[in-house]
Amino acid sequence: MKKILLLAVLAGITLQGAAQEIDRFNPDTIKTIQLDSAVNISAQKFGVETFINAIITDESFYKAFRNMKKYNFIAENNIYTYNKKNKVDGRIYRKIKHTNEGPEKMVYLAKQDTGKVYRKNGKYQLYTLEMFDYIFLKAYKTEFSEADSKGGKAEGSNAGYKDKLKTLIFAPGKPIKGLPFIGSKTEIFTANMRQYYDYSYYSGTYLDSIPVYRFKVTVKKDLSNGTKEGLMIKELTTIFDKRNFEILGRYVDMKYSNMLFDFDVQMNIETSYFGEEKLPTKISYQGNWDYPFKKEERASFLIVHKDYHLGKGK
Repeated sequence: MKKILLLAVLAGITLQGAAQEIDRFNPDTIKTIQLDSAVNISAQKFGVETFINAIITDESFYKAFRNMKKYNFIAENNIYTYNKKNKVDGRIYRKIKHTNEGPEKMVYLAKQDTGKVYRKNGKYQLYTLEMFDYIFLKAYKTEFSEADSKGGKAEGSNAGYKDKLKTLIFAPGKPIKGLPFIGSKTEIFTANMRQYYDYSYYSGTYLDSIPVYRFKVTVKKDLSNGTKEGLMIKELTTIFDKRNFEILGRYVDMKYSNMLFDFDVQMNIETSYFGEEKLPTKISYQGNWDYPFKKEERASFLIVHKDYHLGKGK
């Protein structure tokens, strides 16, 4: 089984190139993609539209998360919170064994919490951490379902927003209904929105052996500051396997501010092959969120999945 390496997305040296990452502690520092050169594609049927159509129609990326249910694996989760000076003031570490055999889907091999993580009532200090548990930790206990990728119904407080975040992660470029002032700003591939973005694609090698294309969508540099500020998605980078054109990795850089909230977020998701199966190996996130009448939230997390093998339960 190929050794899983991490991707230094937050450090700005791999998938996204020179993105607008937040300047602070970075838990994600190992490089896994090596770019060769810009691709000069002359074929009429292959170009920007090919990549855009693949992003909009692809289902294999989300399917990789659904396929986890068939496997036993180890998950390591590092979560950090920060003060206003971007110094770490809280950390959660979890090492989890996931199994599909028997009723107990998740066993903690290690748990450690330090600093300001929980409130007195036992709930998380930050809503960001609640979102983390809902989107990723829930998958260890049960499984990702088909409905999840299509806005399936969540439970509990802020359920609708949790599902909308899932849509943004797994289906970027599609509109997200029900988010005030920003729902249409995610729809960056419409005819109207394309005038604000540049497109580039490079050839490269992923995990030392997989030939890939890196397709990068970035805000045009010559736009006015006011126009740039009105664009929520600053960058969307997608890694395609050349051999089958399936998506192996995705990076998104989002920043927006209005009267209701202010956020600056970067997220990367990486998959790899185990036999013929494509499975998630790493998710990294960091971001700042500021809501009216609430404490500003600053957090990052790094999730690593490894040691996949088929269990007896499937």
